[in-house]
Order: sequence, then structure tokens, then C-alpha cells
Amino acid sequence: MRGARVYRFQLGDPINRSPSMLLLRFLVNGIGLFLASVIVSGIEINDWQSWLAGTAIFAIVNVVLKPIAMLASCCLIVATFGFFVLFVNTALLGLTAWVAGQLELNFVVDGFWSAFFGALIISAVSLIETLAIRKRRRVSEREH
Repeated sequence: MRGARVYRFQLGDPINRSPSMLLLRFLVNGIGLFLASVIVSGIEINDWQSWLAGTAIFAIVNVVLKPIAMLASCCLIVATFGFFVLFVNTALLGLTAWVAGQLELNFVVDGFWSAFFGALIISAVSLIETLAIRKRRRVSEREH
């Protein structure tokens, strides 16, 4: 049938689990953390080693704890039309800073509002990356 759309349901996206996509997500989170440290006055990352280690900690916290936090707060997320996700991201960034402090890294997030605005910047950078990947994927699907 010409022009018919086929919809498929699948758990997870195998493209997003490829090593190159995981590396891209790591870099995007790193860029988001760097921009947050430049823009938000309460976030300080003083050297590239702390930035790299902080990005790794942030990635691990997001992979391990974010799905649990999202599931535990799904009613609040629905009730606030998704706004509560910002508070989940704020908590995860604060936890990342706490773990980095325990490891004596030069990665500091000073208070709730710094973590909130930092999480907002990181989320915006991640959203831009996600939209760019979807656009590239649509263009490549049209070519095939």
C-alpha cells in the first residue's frame, strides 16, 4: 500500500544503545555540565579531570537511579504535566555533586537553585541533541 504508515511497538530503541550513541550521550551530558558551570554561578568545575569524572558520575547516576526515580514519582510527573521531571533531574545533579565531593573532585553545586538551573541547562542541551538525532533519523529513513 502506497502512503500507508506502519507502526511498530518495541521496548527500547536499539540505535540508542549502540556504543557510538552512548558516547554521544556522554559527550552531550559533558557539554551540558560545562555550560551549566559557565552559566550558573553556584556550579563550579575547576579542572578537566573533575569535569570528566563528574560527567562519568552523572552518567552512572542517570543510568542507575533516574529510571527508579521516574517510576517512583510517575504520579507527580503526570499531575504536574512533566514539570516534576525537573526536580528529579535537580536531585540527580545534586547527588552527582555529593558523590564528586566524596571523591574530593573539584565539582561543586552550591544549593538547590544552582542544581535546579544547572539541571535545566543540561536538559535543554539534551533536548537539542535528541531533536537533532530525530531529524537526522527521519532524513535517513526518507532516503531509504
